[in-house]
Amino acid sequence: MTLLQEVDRVACEDTRVTRKLLAAHGIPRPLVAYHEHNAESMRPRLIEAMKHGDSVALVSDAGTPLVSDPGFKLVQAAIEAGLPVTALPGASAALAGLVVSGLPSDRFFFAGFLPPRRAARRKDLAALAGVPATLIFYESGPRLAASLSDMAEVLGPRQAAVARELTKLFEQVRRGDLTALARQYHDEGPPKGEIVVVVAPPGAAALATEEELDARLTQVLETASLRDAVAQVAAELGLPKRRVYTRALALSQRDGGTS
Repeated sequence: MTLLQEVDRVACEDTRVTRKLLAAHGIPRPLVAYHEHNAESMRPRLIEAMKHGDSVALVSDAGTPLVSDPGFKLVQAAIEAGLPVTALPGASAALAGLVVSGLPSDRFFFAGFLPPRRAARRKDLAALAGVPATLIFYESGPRLAASLSDMAEVLGPRQAAVARELTKLFEQVRRGDLTALARQYHDEGPPKGEIVVVVAPPGAAALATEEELDARLTQVLETASLRDAVAQVAAELGLPKRRVYTRALALSQRDGGTS
């Protein structure tokens, strides 16, 4: 809070939210709104003020500035203008979610918000399926169940955690596989608050090559129906059923129609 007492102005997402914070600590500082809707016009004004000697603190409504907000463009502009930039680390929902998830934290990939439309969301998830790291997403309550369902379909039966309202009064963390979590939130309805979804990385089997997948499917299809073979191999290898089904169908057609 000492820094906020010293700066000439505070740039923030919502002046109403930041005004309450500053008032609680007795810090009367001039506020200026800086958010995705006015960033293009406000950014040069802030840079010009700093060139003339003003100091500006950038704060966000929740979590660390620059994570899923337009703050990074202000930092870029300041660096290009030769202005000094420093950071005071604070709470980060992405990192807090990773810590409480119980999932591997030695390597992780922050993907932000997925697209709201199903087709685009599944396309993005498919591009992330092979990333050898724990995946971290932000999501809204109304879209949570649908996103978890798409994750289960595209990424396979991975372990995951849904962390809500981290570091706040009603903090909640649920852990389980993606399919079970999707079912829970579908049955209960949209949760309130800010949400972080953390998904385990693919296991070694989940990174199986097409040749390895084909070999296992060919073996199982000798004694099982296509449907049962898909379910068995997907579970064994931790692969999305859609991928396994596509390969199983191709193999059965090539070999004369296993059913």
